[in-house]
Amino acid sequence: MGDCVEKIITFNKGLLKNEELYKYILETSVYPREPQPLKEIREATAPHPWAFMGTAPDAGQAIEMVLKLINAKKTIEIGVFTGYSLLLTALSIPEDGKIIAIDPDREYYEIGFPIIRRAGVEHKIDFIESQALPVLDRLLEDDENEGSLDFAFVDADKGNYKNYHERLMKLLKVGGVVVYDNTLWEGTVALPEKLMEEGRKKEMRKDIVELNNALATDSRIQICVAPLGDGITICRRIF
Repeated sequence: MGDCVEKIITFNKGLLKNEELYKYILETSVYPREPQPLKEIREATAPHPWAFMGTAPDAGQAIEMVLKLINAKKTIEIGVFTGYSLLLTALSIPEDGKIIAIDPDREYYEIGFPIIRRAGVEHKIDFIESQALPVLDRLLEDDENEGSLDFAFVDADKGNYKNYHERLMKLLKVGGVVVYDNTLWEGTVALPEKLMEEGRKKEMRKDIVELNNALATDSRIQICVAPLGDGITICRRIF
């Protein structure tokens, strides 16, 4: 089952056109270091028709390194799905670390929750079943929350990425990091818009292109776009 799961979960996530090269990266550098609970969430998610929404393991590995490099302790996650990136964060932060996890659909989170519980990190997670903007706005009503977060991960509705960004720039401390997922949108961001078929995918591509342009000109952050998974953009707040 494992080999089948890895194909379902990963090869439709990578931007590399050479499937064998992507498989080599995963099998050589990613899977051997992937904690067992994360592998279990991948396997639990694989049968789901929306399994492609899960965080790619190679992107997850980079996120784990960022969390360790900045010694993140207080974090937020917007968009949880079955919890791969959430569990990764919980395993990476200290025992007294905290994650505010926001998603409007608890049903998907319940798929990974038993694995999170068995991993012994449930106490680090404050799961809030809600749209994200109202939660972020409530957090900002308390002045003590400004500049309080070390790290944020966003993998949610692309049309609100720019709205999330403005609020996260207030919630993150200087030196804090936010990572946005899907910022290369299967490579379509580099294609002329006229070549895209009409529909939701084209609309979301437009949202991602607008986000990328906004991040590129945002003087408050350093950025690094990495072609991992479906593309991640790592932003470090510098003031």
